[in-house]
Amino acid sequence: MDHIIHLSKDKKFKKILELQEPFILQSRKKVYLHLCSSIISQQLSTKVAKVIFNRFLDLFGKKEPTAKEILEIPVEKFRSIGFSNAKASYVHNVCKFFVENNLTDARLHKMSNEEVIDLLTQIKGVGRWTVEMILMFTLGREDVFAVDDLGIQQSITKLYKLDSSDKKLMKEKMLQISAKWSPYRTYACRYLWGWKDS
Repeated sequence: MDHIIHLSKDKKFKKILELQEPFILQSRKKVYLHLCSSIISQQLSTKVAKVIFNRFLDLFGKKEPTAKEILEIPVEKFRSIGFSNAKASYVHNVCKFFVENNLTDARLHKMSNEEVIDLLTQIKGVGRWTVEMILMFTLGREDVFAVDDLGIQQSITKLYKLDSSDKKLMKEKMLQISAKWSPYRTYACRYLWGWKDS
C-alpha cells in the first residue's frame, strides 16, 4: 500500500502505523445525505447519533431519501425525533442548497478540495471541519488535513512533543509536519485518530 510506505518514512509516524490495521479509503454516494448525517451527529455520542439518524431514516420507510423528500418533512417533525431547532433548520438548508444548485455527486467529484470547501461552507450550519470530513470519508479524497480537529491536534502535540499553549504557532508546526505526509494526509489523520482512541 503506497500510503503506508510513504507515511513510514516519518520515523515517529511509523510507530503509530505499526499499531494499527491498514485502512482503505472509499468514496460514497449521496453527499447531501452524509452532510445531513454529519450535522445530526454533532455534539452527540456515536450511539445517540446512530439512534437519531435511524429515526430520521424511519420517516422515509428506512430507504435513503432524496434531498427533495427531506425538504418535504416539516421542521417540527424533525424536532419530534430528537433534533434541536438549529439542526432541523441546518438539515433543510443543506437539502435546499443541493436542490436549488442542482448539485450532484458527479459535479462535486470534479471539483478540487478547496472548491468543495468554498462551495459547501456557504450553507448555514456547515463549517470547514464538516466539509473536510465529507472530503475524506464521502468523496474519498486522499490528501485532506483537518488542522482544526481537536483529536488531530492532541495526537500530533503528543507524538511530536509540540507546545500547545500558543494555538497559532502549534497549527503552523502541524502544517509543517503534515506537509511531508502529502499526498496521503487523509490516511495520516485516520491513523492519528485511531492512535488517540486506542
